Amino acid sequence: MRALVAASALLLFSTAAFAQSPPESDAAPPARHGIAMHGEPKYGPGFEHFDYVNPDAPVGETLRMHALGSFDTLNPYTLKGQAPQGATLPFETLMIGADDEPFTEYGLIAESIQVPEDRSWAVFILREEARWHDGRPITVEDVIFSLETLKTQGLPFFRLYYGNVESAEKIGERQVKFTFAESENRELPLIVGQMPILPKHYWDGRDFTATTLEAPLGSGPYRVVRFEPGRYVEYERVEDYWGWRLPVRRGWFNFERVRYDYYRDSTVALEAFKAGHYDYRPENESKKWATEYTFPAVRQGQVVTEEIEHERPAGMQGFVYNLRRPLFADERVRRALAYAFDFEWTNRNLFYGQYERTASYFANSELAARGLPSAAERALLEPLAEHLPEAVFTQPYEPPSADGSGNVRPNLRIAMRLLQEAGWEVRDGRLVHAASGRPFAFEILLVQPTWERISLPFVRNLARLGIEARVRTVDSAQYKNRVETFDFDMIVDVWGQSLSPGNEQRLYWSCAAAETPGSRNSPGICNPAVDRLIEAVIAAPDREALITRTRALDRALLWGHYVIPHWHIGYDRVAYWDRFGRPAETPMMGAQVLTWWAQGAETAQAPASAGPIAAARAQERFDTPQRGPVQPAPTQRAPGDETAPADEVVPTPAAESPGVSPWLWLALLAAVVVLFVMRRRRGS
Repeated sequence: MRALVAASALLLFSTAAFAQSPPESDAAPPARHGIAMHGEPKYGPGFEHFDYVNPDAPVGETLRMHALGSFDTLNPYTLKGQAPQGATLPFETLMIGADDEPFTEYGLIAESIQVPEDRSWAVFILREEARWHDGRPITVEDVIFSLETLKTQGLPFFRLYYGNVESAEKIGERQVKFTFAESENRELPLIVGQMPILPKHYWDGRDFTATTLEAPLGSGPYRVVRFEPGRYVEYERVEDYWGWRLPVRRGWFNFERVRYDYYRDSTVALEAFKAGHYDYRPENESKKWATEYTFPAVRQGQVVTEEIEHERPAGMQGFVYNLRRPLFADERVRRALAYAFDFEWTNRNLFYGQYERTASYFANSELAARGLPSAAERALLEPLAEHLPEAVFTQPYEPPSADGSGNVRPNLRIAMRLLQEAGWEVRDGRLVHAASGRPFAFEILLVQPTWERISLPFVRNLARLGIEARVRTVDSAQYKNRVETFDFDMIVDVWGQSLSPGNEQRLYWSCAAAETPGSRNSPGICNPAVDRLIEAVIAAPDREALITRTRALDRALLWGHYVIPHWHIGYDRVAYWDRFGRPAETPMMGAQVLTWWAQGAETAQAPASAGPIAAARAQERFDTPQRGPVQPAPTQRAPGDETAPADEVVPTPAAESPGVSPWLWLALLAAVVVLFVMRRRRGS
């Protein structure tokens, strides 16, 4: 009998020990302070601040900037209305990117992250000190609410961007677990980290989809303090912001207020800058940069003009065909019209020779396709050959070029030959479809008068082919509505790219995005080869594979002739009144004005930082149309296996609330049975 009792005790002990010490294979991954798309984060655990900030910058004064157009809502995350510049400043995200790395994120609302080797899920551990502006804590319930609300009621961007997030669940007081539908998509933990977090208690009883001029409750370093639609919006620094001492926030947001004044066009805005009505101006127009910055304040040194180099991929900008229009369905037609755009003449006569021609969707980076496809690229492209033109395999892509004299007759002859092959002919000086007699006519929709000087020479060359192209410039609200509903023939559009492309490529080029109003797939690209290559980019296991797969995608896009490529430069053109200090180092993403400070400011720095969407992503492209506030993008935007330091380690989900193991209950039950049998035997 004693042996039976001993065996029961041994069973109880071993079972309890098994319950407390799971096998190594079941151990939770370590909590980490940051995560990189490929490789390790640059900044290790316990880092104090980013290298490109001044952690001791003084705080004070107002930073005054400008915007064009108008706004009619303060909620930047819905399709309705136009939000103002800076509208994302009051909102924070789970993690924040570093502007001196290709794609790495560090904890913001989340103090750390846990991910398994295959990145099939991610657990974010929220900071206990994270607070809304009303003082209430940011909770796991807020995070889950944000995902559900953005996917169902937010911008179409969010439905596509977070489409592979299968579920979000609370697994601890401050722990939220996201489970992903794709096991090969290494970017998913990072894009969840970019998600803006919304207050559930504030939006209860409010319509998230409606326009609103009541400033939504936020948690960031600034809040809306004053505004007048169409005239200005002003943000005030939140003195009791919970994140001032975080290493990712130190050295950022050193102005007491940030104000955007609105102007109807860029010419008036420039005159306002000359008069000192605002302080800092990124210059997007080459003509203005070459001819307008000679006013007295510049000559006297009161205004500084500077070209600040960066390492950002240039992305793609161009005249964009709407393939949803039957007129542009034929690839030969699209290729023909590209011969009518004379970049060399435009650059010489309008841009003062400042630009390079863009010949890649990832220009100015190692991601751009070069020469003929490599063996690794061919291995990706050949299985998709039925959906790709033969030229993808046999020719390096080069956009049509001319000698810069304005004589494009050789190019127009090539264009006419392509149009005739596509079934068009000239009758009485007009290009018409040979079978139907329908004239070749379309509209170029613009949002800024500045673009007329660039579009009209293109229109004149098209007229020499018998094509009737009309230029129409509309206000920003009408433009936004027409572009989001794909109600246009041709526009000028731009796609920024990051050094680590991924899920955002679905938003730009996929069949799903082509059918989603408000998406960034303005051309309406729907090609099975492009879709397959996008997924290959997303699933890239390492940096080398990412480069190869991105170059293959680049070739498929280029040879689809979806746009007429424009131009790019490798630096930011900025002008500012000489009243700022700035950090000694400029990161690869370029000028970051929200790391600057006012020279007259005297308040000691309570460590500060950048908003939920990196300032670099809000930069306008050069000589580009405005499409409203830039939405969170991927763009931009990393696994590390670094373990968080001891004071940052957070209990795993099992340790957070372990409960009682079923094995322990089984052992206890066995012991009770043994004792019951022993008593019965003694009684007998």
